[in-house]
Amino acid sequence: MTAKKGDGLLMVYCDVPAEHEAEFNRWYNDEHIPERLAIPGVLNAARYEAVAGGPKYLACYELASADAWYSADWQKWLTNPTPWSQRMSPSVIATRYIRNLYRRVHPATVPADTAQADMSPVLLVGRMSVPPALDAKFNEAYNHERLPLCLSIPGYIRARRFAAVMGEPLYMTVHEMASLDVWKSQGWEHWRTAVTPVWNSEVREHMVHAEGSPGVYRRIVPA
Repeated sequence: MTAKKGDGLLMVYCDVPAEHEAEFNRWYNDEHIPERLAIPGVLNAARYEAVAGGPKYLACYELASADAWYSADWQKWLTNPTPWSQRMSPSVIATRYIRNLYRRVHPATVPADTAQADMSPVLLVGRMSVPPALDAKFNEAYNHERLPLCLSIPGYIRARRFAAVMGEPLYMTVHEMASLDVWKSQGWEHWRTAVTPVWNSEVREHMVHAEGSPGVYRRIVPA
């Protein structure tokens, strides 16, 4: 069975002028996403719209590994874009454009149920950095103090953490949720404000979120 999630992730965020949004969405849905899904190593993709944080639009590409982006098949589209791409690409028209490529750092392997999972209805995405001297402590506390607490929240699906191989900040956490109700729930608020030993005493005050982070996104394609 073909995997739908792997070791890499490409996240493309953008804000688009209102006068271009209708055509931009048609281009993304009808041409761009199908192009990328035809590239070997691209396992799945979806588009999202922000309900909190930003930028407004997010395209999420699940990759077998980050190497897929560097492949000849992918680079062909970057160096030889279609006429429609030349007009509508976010690199051309976006007022804010972020393209980050990631490798998975947690969990250590992709469980079978994760590998076969479809694109989540809702993503909560945190993009953050810490001082390099805190890297090891940050990762240990996040992975083993914080994330296990999420699993008891009704409607919470999973979390994966990534490190950037292109773009910044260095770290990203992707929380997958069944609906926006999870983000608004008391369970999520309890998790967000929970006090854990190393995280709260040694890590949290040194962590810096990127502008617009955390962002909460609802899936728009596929509907």
